[in-house]
Formats: sequence, structure tokens, C-alpha cells
Amino acid sequence: MTFVVTDNCIKCKYTDCVEVCPVDCFYEGPNFLVIHPDECIDCALCEPECPAVAIFSEDEVPAGMENFIELNAELADIWPNITEKKDSMPDAEEFDRVINKSVGSKLKDLER
Repeated sequence: MTFVVTDNCIKCKYTDCVEVCPVDCFYEGPNFLVIHPDECIDCALCEPECPAVAIFSEDEVPAGMENFIELNAELADIWPNITEKKDSMPDAEEFDRVINKSVGSKLKDLER
């Protein structure tokens, strides 16, 4: 089992979760983070640290966000590893809890 970063991380990109990860399994894209499923040890330390409530156990990913399971795996192989906390995105508070930020987005838009 692994943990998955979902829709609410988009345009927020808080990195509190990165700071507590004992195996450095987070990867950073331009507007959100992902977790590498082969590196995650299912320790659950990251989930409560996420201010955006965007991290879920793979078997508890909210309905309609199941595509993030595969998306995390795909993008973790492309994006660089992140191991230290950074500032969130400038408009993070504005976008936090906005519903369905990824709807209508194409994969290539998320990869930029």
C-alpha cells in the first residue's frame, strides 16, 4: 500500500509532508507534489502534516480522484525528488480547498 497526493495539492504545494518523510519519496512538479509508490513505506507520517488535506492512503483516495494513484506513479518517474520543506505557492491559501482543480487539466499542463 502507498500514500497518494491528490487534487487539493495542485496550486498549493505545501511541503510540510516532505519534511517528515523518512524515505524521501516525494517528487516536485511545477504546481503540486507526488509520492513515488515504490518508495513509500506506508508509514502515514505525511498524511496528518498536509495542511491542504491532499494526501490519502491508496485505499482511501476519495471517489473521483482515483486517477491520482496512476498519476503519482507516472510523474514520480519524471519529476525531481524533493527532500526539504520549501515555501508554498504564492496563491496557496486562495486555492486551498478549491474543488476539482484538476478537472479539465491535461496531463501536460500538470507536468509543466
